[in-house]
Amino acid sequence: MQSSRLVLAASALLLATGCGKDGRLDSAASADRTAVWQRVASAADRDRIARWRSAWIAGLDKARASSPQQVAAQGALLQPDMAIDDPGLPVGDYRCRVVKMGAQTKGLLDYIAYPYFTCRVSEDAAGLHLAKLDGSQRPVGTIYPDEGRRMIFLGAMSLGDEARPLPYGRDTERDMAGIVERIGPKRWRIAFPYPRWESTIDVFELIPKGV
Repeated sequence: MQSSRLVLAASALLLATGCGKDGRLDSAASADRTAVWQRVASAADRDRIARWRSAWIAGLDKARASSPQQVAAQGALLQPDMAIDDPGLPVGDYRCRVVKMGAQTKGLLDYIAYPYFTCRVSEDAAGLHLAKLDGSQRPVGTIYPDEGRRMIFLGAMSLGDEARPLPYGRDTERDMAGIVERIGPKRWRIAFPYPRWESTIDVFELIPKGV
């Protein structure tokens, strides 16, 4: 219930932000918008986001040691500090896949790249929403404004044949927190530092269908 109240409060805050006479958000409203995700996110997920660089470097080092050619072939996708302006994703369908780096436990691969599936970005009064539509692991959640060249994804993992996605905050083992960045003219990624399962960092690539 507490999580639901937080999400509703965040949505109300987004709707209530004021604009200046020229139609742009004034500085106070802009500050409110970028603070929304921090009020929605759990303390654990705020910590994961804060430590994104440590996760990225650790995962990338392991991936390079095990699969140097495969990592190099991904170009900017797996490199930190590659974000460019305008991180917001346009509404529509995307080809999407995940690359996992840095195994959390022995016996798992330090680098694995999965095939492309289909994701959909939609928008309503509360903001942007992302859903992976197929596959056995399907992130579903909301993309919130943030400062600089990034946005923040907060959502949950749907598994198997589950028909309804879990809301963020219902199950900490399913919660997902990631950094959304644009790394090319029509190429985005979401970096998930310290995911609950398998890897040290997951990098989720999104390319609009038809590109």
